[in-house]
Amino acid sequence: MDSPIYMMWLRQLKRYWRSKARVIGSLAQPILFLVALGFGLGPVFQAAGGGNYIDFLAPGIIAMSILFTAMFNGIEIIWDRQFGFLKETMVAPVSRYKIMIGRTLGGATVAMFQGIIVFLISMLIGFRPSSIPMIFVSFVFMFIIAMLFTAFGTAVASKLEDMQGFQLIINFIIMPLFFLSGALFPITGLPEALKMVIRFNPLSYGVDGIRGALTGLSAFGMTLDFAVLAVITFVMTLIGSYLFSKIEI
Repeated sequence: MDSPIYMMWLRQLKRYWRSKARVIGSLAQPILFLVALGFGLGPVFQAAGGGNYIDFLAPGIIAMSILFTAMFNGIEIIWDRQFGFLKETMVAPVSRYKIMIGRTLGGATVAMFQGIIVFLISMLIGFRPSSIPMIFVSFVFMFIIAMLFTAFGTAVASKLEDMQGFQLIINFIIMPLFFLSGALFPITGLPEALKMVIRFNPLSYGVDGIRGALTGLSAFGMTLDFAVLAVITFVMTLIGSYLFSKIEI
C-alpha cells in the first residue's frame, strides 16, 4: 500500500517504537500515579464510601497517559522543521492534508497503545474491569481521545518553531486538562463553578467514557461522552489540518 496517509502512519509508528527509552520513560508517570495515589489514598476513598479507589483511578490514569503521549507528538513537527526533514515531506507531490491526517493517525495509534499498556499494568496492581466485552468499547474511547489531542498538539506545533516554547505551552494546557477532568476525584458534590469547568473540558468526557466502559460508572452517560468527543475531534482535526497546511518551510 503506497497511500500517503498509510505511509505517514507507518512512519510515526516506526519512529516511536525505535526509541525504547521513550516507551519506558513515558510509563513512569502513570505507574507512579497508580501506585502512589491508588494505594496512598485508597483507604481514605474507601472510608468515605467511594469503594475501591484503584477501580476509580485507573480509567483516569489511562486517559492521562494517552493525553500526554498524544499532545507531545506535536513536538516532532518542530523537530523535523529544525532539521530539514519536514521540508522534504512538504515538497512531495502529496496533499498536506493527507500528510497531516497520516501523522495524526500514527500519533493517535501510538498514544492508544500507550493507554492499553497502562491498562494492562493497572490490572497487574489490582484493577478489574466490570465487563470483558466492554473493554473493546473503552478502546474506542481511547482512540478518539488520542485523535483529538494528537490533532491539538499538531495545531499548536504548526504555529511554533521553538521546542522549548511548545513544551511550555503544552504543559500549561495539559495540567488543567488532566486535573479538572474528574480523573482523580468524583465530580458529584463539587461546587457548581468547578462542575461547569469540568463540563467544558473535553478530556472529562474521555475519562468518563473509559470509566463507564470499564467500571459501569458514568457521570454524563456514555452516549453523550461519545457524541461530544466525536464532534470536538472532527473540528480539531479540521483546525489542525488547516494550520498544518499553512506551515511555511
